[in-house]
Amino acid sequence: MLTDAAIRKAKPSGKQRKMFDSRGLFLLVTPAGGKLWRLKYRFSGKEKLLALGAYPDVPLAAARDRREDARRVIAAGIDPSAQRRAEKEASGATFELVAREWCDKFGVQWSASHAETVLSRLEQNVFPFLGTKVTREVNAPELLDVLRRIERRGANETARRVRQICGQVFRYAIATGRADRDPSADLRGALTPVKVEHRAAITDPKKAAGLLRALDAYEGTLIVQCALRLAPLVFVRPGELRKAEWSEIDLDRAEWTIPAWRMKMKQTLTVPLARQAVAILRQIYPVTGGGKYVFPSARSVSRPMSDNAILAALRRSGIAAEEMTGHGFRAMARTILDEVLNVRVDLIEHQLGHAVKDPNGRAYNRTAFISDRAAMMQQWADYLDTLKSPPEATGTESGTASR
Repeated sequence: MLTDAAIRKAKPSGKQRKMFDSRGLFLLVTPAGGKLWRLKYRFSGKEKLLALGAYPDVPLAAARDRREDARRVIAAGIDPSAQRRAEKEASGATFELVAREWCDKFGVQWSASHAETVLSRLEQNVFPFLGTKVTREVNAPELLDVLRRIERRGANETARRVRQICGQVFRYAIATGRADRDPSADLRGALTPVKVEHRAAITDPKKAAGLLRALDAYEGTLIVQCALRLAPLVFVRPGELRKAEWSEIDLDRAEWTIPAWRMKMKQTLTVPLARQAVAILRQIYPVTGGGKYVFPSARSVSRPMSDNAILAALRRSGIAAEEMTGHGFRAMARTILDEVLNVRVDLIEHQLGHAVKDPNGRAYNRTAFISDRAAMMQQWADYLDTLKSPPEATGTESGTASR
């Protein structure tokens, strides 16, 4: 059984953990430091959870009292979760009820990871403090107090994103007749500004040559070697590269089709693969081709490579953090393709997965200009080969090409 001392000393870890008391009562310790009371019970043959408040607002003794109240309701043949929902709906929809309804309604349009992130931010940062309040009664100072708690952890960017999420929930509540206004709108300028840091990128051809040679010389695992060498050839976002699946890649057609749900802009993107890119993928296929991911995690083939793998490899290759990041390959391609190789900007933007519109303001389909983009990607790969060749073999390290 739990004690007050054990609860006070409980520290957050990298994932949620449960501290059990008795008769189904346990304390859920979140990674953010929240301590939430939960009651596990069975009703009609199904296991369920009932939220009983947050510690220390609800101390151990009070949590046990709430547990016993709930068990008496269960003994009477009533589901306490259903009873609570009915009571809240009778008194006015609570913020948590509206927020979960909003997540259920719109979450089907999001990627699984984004939906999980949105709900997790609400569960860890907002529901413990505003979840039981009637939505139309939540005011700006109360919401600001929740956001200040996040800021005190040093998570200013998270505070900004939580404010945005709450704003969407309030606007949904207004549209469905359960709130009169959006208090998050009153908090513009009230949060600590987030310092924008531009991702480091090498855009000078001479420096890019040294970078490419360092990547070729990397002596880590074959999986990371291939990911490093492929990154500059395809210049997709780091998350799109490390989560690449073999089912998306057609080596015979030399194309990689990234589905919309994995794209930041939520539109399918076709990446034409230069001969050099196909060669890298054929090299790694015997190693990972039997699994889901092109670049699986070193710990489990059922998961993609970690987001830190490329960065760590760059550092081990002697590339400093202030020089280059995994995202920097995009800026390198964008700059050199435009300023050195004189490639049409709209083709570059298409390949970067950015929104590109026709003269009438309509967004082009992401399959547009495939042949032109395929030629551009081959030109880019050939140029990179020229860059990293010894200077005496080419006579130059920068090279140019006409439009």
